[in-house]
Amino acid sequence: MQHLFARTATAIAIALASFSVFAQQAPAAAASQPQPWKYKTKRLNQAEVDALLAKPEKVLFLDVRRPDELIKYGSFPVFVNVQNQDLEKHLAYLPKDRAIVTVSNHAQRAGAAGDLLASRGFTIAGATGSEDYEHEGGKAVAHIQPPARPASAPAR
Repeated sequence: MQHLFARTATAIAIALASFSVFAQQAPAAAASQPQPWKYKTKRLNQAEVDALLAKPEKVLFLDVRRPDELIKYGSFPVFVNVQNQDLEKHLAYLPKDRAIVTVSNHAQRAGAAGDLLASRGFTIAGATGSEDYEHEGGKAVAHIQPPARPASAPAR
């Protein structure tokens, strides 16, 4: 009886350990999978972005991320930054005579911004993610350094 109990306990322990390892790996695997593209705006790859960067007189890169994300992940060398939540109230400042490339980290917010802009009459070249672009081998993302803290500023 004691032998049967020991075997059962061992089997339960192995099953629990296996489940624990699987549970820890499942979110990481899910996080590495790209989200499905659900936007009308074209998702641009690295080569398409590079081709558009070569024509700065014809395109505007509109980054819709927060300033901390621009510092953390970088952006393209020349861009306009209007955070996604403020986009509708700043439409009058965006040019209608250039194609717009919307930018976020992995293009999801950029896709939504592209759809919004297209519905308001803007010409949208596509959407891209700065991290996706770099992951595909793109070299144009500039990594912005935060401003230096003045010597007289107290540390936070």
